[in-house]
Amino acid sequence: MSPHFWAGMNKSPLNNNNGDPLFSVSFLFYEKGLYCRGTLESSDDQFCRGKSEATVQLLVLRLYFKVSKSSSLEILPAMLLLLLLQVSASCFWLGRSEVVTSFEHSCTQFFFRGAPPNEALEPENPAWICQRHQNRYHFATLYDRNRRIPVYSAYLYQPKPCTRPKTWLVEPQLMGLNYPKNMETEETFLKKFHVSLDQLSESQAVLQDYKNLKGLNRGHLNPCGHHSNPSSRAATFTLTNIVPQDEKLNGGAWNNYEEQTMKMKTQGCNTTYVVVGAVPGNNYIANGRVNIPSYLWSSACCEVGTHHWKSWAVIAENDKNQVRLLTLGELEDELTRLYGGKQVSLFNNNCPRK
Repeated sequence: MSPHFWAGMNKSPLNNNNGDPLFSVSFLFYEKGLYCRGTLESSDDQFCRGKSEATVQLLVLRLYFKVSKSSSLEILPAMLLLLLLQVSASCFWLGRSEVVTSFEHSCTQFFFRGAPPNEALEPENPAWICQRHQNRYHFATLYDRNRRIPVYSAYLYQPKPCTRPKTWLVEPQLMGLNYPKNMETEETFLKKFHVSLDQLSESQAVLQDYKNLKGLNRGHLNPCGHHSNPSSRAATFTLTNIVPQDEKLNGGAWNNYEEQTMKMKTQGCNTTYVVVGAVPGNNYIANGRVNIPSYLWSSACCEVGTHHWKSWAVIAENDKNQVRLLTLGELEDELTRLYGGKQVSLFNNNCPRK
C-alpha cells in the first residue's frame, strides 16, 4: 500500500513562557497499516502570513530537521519533508495577502536595500499594506487604523504625467484577510460583497469623510505623477494613501517639490527610493474620524553611478504654503522630536545622512 500523509496548521489556545501565542503544525503519517501522529509548536503566531517564499522555505526546513531528529517520532525523513512542503504550499498562498504583518519580508522592493523605516513611526494600531491593484504590487503603506490616515508610503520614483481617474479606491483587507487582495472602488466593493458603508468605514476612511472640506483637500502621499505604469498611477488613488492636506500647500509649494524639485534632484540617479509621510495632528475632519496631519514630509535615497548614493528630504507644516529642504539626517532628527520617542531611521544606514 502506498504511504499517505496529512498536515494542518492551527493556533493553540496556550501561550509560551513569553506570553506569545503558540502556533502548531499537526501531522498524521500512515504506511503499511501503521499510524504516527504528532504536533510541532512554534512561538510564531504568524508562521506563514506576511512571509516571503524564501523565508517560508527556511522555516519549513527548520521544522523538518527538528522533527526528523526527534526520537519520539517514527516517520521517514523523506516523507516528512514532502509533508512539510505541503504545509509550505499553504504558506505561500497565505503570505501573499495584501495586508501583511510587517514589511520585514514583504514589499521589500520598495525600500532601499529592503529596509523599511524603523518602528519609531509605528502608530498604536498599525496596518502594513502592500498596495495591490490589477494583480500587481505598486507601493507600500503603513496605515494608522485609529486616525484613518497613512503614516508613510514607500515607492520607486519613475515619473510620468498623470491623468486623474474619476474614481477612488478602498482597501478590502483592512476589513479582514478573507476579503480580496486587490483594492476596489468603494461602490464595487460594497455591492460585490454585500457590505454596508458603516462596516467599511469602521476600518478606514471613506469618500464621505472627505466631503465638504474647507481649506483642505485630498492630498496624496505617494503622488500619481511619480509612476510610469498606468496601473501604478491608478493605485495611488486609494484613500489609504490620502491625508487631509492644506489646499494651498497641496497646489503650491508641495506640488512644486513633487514636480520640479524631485526632477532636479534625481538627475543622474539610476534608482530612486522615496518614503513620504504625515505626522498626526490634534484636529480632525468627519466628526473626529480622520486626523488632519500637522506636518507632511518626504525623503529620497538614490543611486548615482556604481555604489554611490545621495539623499535629500523636505518637511512642511500643514497650514502653510512653504516647504523646507533638509538633509536626510535633519529630517530624521526633526521627526524624532515631533514623535517624541525613539530615534527615527527612514533608510538603511548606507544611505548618507548629510
